[in-house]
Amino acid sequence: MRRTALLAALLLVGGAAAYTVKPGDTLYSIARRSGTTVEALVRLNSLKGTTLEVGQTLQLPGAAAPTPAPPARPAPLPAAQLAPTPSTVRIAGVNITVPASLRMGEAFVLRLSGARAGQATVRFPSEVGEDVRQPAEALKPIGAAGEYAVPGRVVLGKTTPVVYEVTLDGALVRGRIPVNSLEQPIQHLNLPARISGVLQDPARQAEDALVEKAYARRTTQAWTRPFAPALEGVRPTSSSFGQPRTYVAGGPVAYHFGTDYPARSGTPVLAVNDGTVVIAGRYPVRGGLVVIDHGAGVTSLYFHQSRVTAKVGQKVSRGDKLGEVGTTGLSAGPHLHLEIRVRGEGTNPAGWMNRLWPK
Repeated sequence: MRRTALLAALLLVGGAAAYTVKPGDTLYSIARRSGTTVEALVRLNSLKGTTLEVGQTLQLPGAAAPTPAPPARPAPLPAAQLAPTPSTVRIAGVNITVPASLRMGEAFVLRLSGARAGQATVRFPSEVGEDVRQPAEALKPIGAAGEYAVPGRVVLGKTTPVVYEVTLDGALVRGRIPVNSLEQPIQHLNLPARISGVLQDPARQAEDALVEKAYARRTTQAWTRPFAPALEGVRPTSSSFGQPRTYVAGGPVAYHFGTDYPARSGTPVLAVNDGTVVIAGRYPVRGGLVVIDHGAGVTSLYFHQSRVTAKVGQKVSRGDKLGEVGTTGLSAGPHLHLEIRVRGEGTNPAGWMNRLWPK
């Protein structure tokens, strides 16, 4: 349809026309539609490179010389394209597929395919200025045989679009993915002092530091099978992942970074997938805690256990027992609090269940 409109414009002016650059346009696509070459467009418009900006006016062959336009702002890298969403775009022989939209707290993946997909670099520049760990970190695709993935995360509280960049051989693809709110009301727990008092425990700082160290790990992907539930046959509570909460009257609002599964004390807690146990013990806030490093920046955490049977350094497989449900730490009743984090940021565990990667 865009080709028809372009040809019609050429006919109306006897072969002379100017063209306004639209999202997704490249010099190659414009040259192909207008029956010319990239070299001719570069020469005719006195371009210094192949980078285009949306809204830029180009003179097509046969048109009068264009009115000089203000110089375009330089792109971070040459050959940048603005990728539409949902989309599969191509860069240096590699296809990149992104989700159409996201919700706060979702994990997602950019999928890359092609013989050289593993050589690309992915960043999420929209993380700069957000309350995230290692914003805009340079990420290498994970996979083999021409099929790769790069996991992403949407911070709870974020509704601005996720911006991604993929670079390969000096070319850049940049795109945006819209983000929708969870629209959950604030839950006021008003926990009694005998429970909420753990929030002031002097040992809490050391506990948090230990968990942050686990989030910073960057090891090789350990799993090859879909993620599985941590409790057999147990449904999560209605107030679950992403719920904004206050724990004491008048206290600050904090997001619930995991999903709660009510169960009897002693119910076996199972590893959601293969990995290495990096934390196992009893702590003031998280109670009986196990943390598994699954590689690729993905960690799972299991809170409030009455008994921890896993050991630090242990290699575990999906379904292995880690401990037993309890009500230790910041807990008002027996349940498992499960978190699955991507590079330290909480993501909805439901998006991982029965999948090798989230959507």
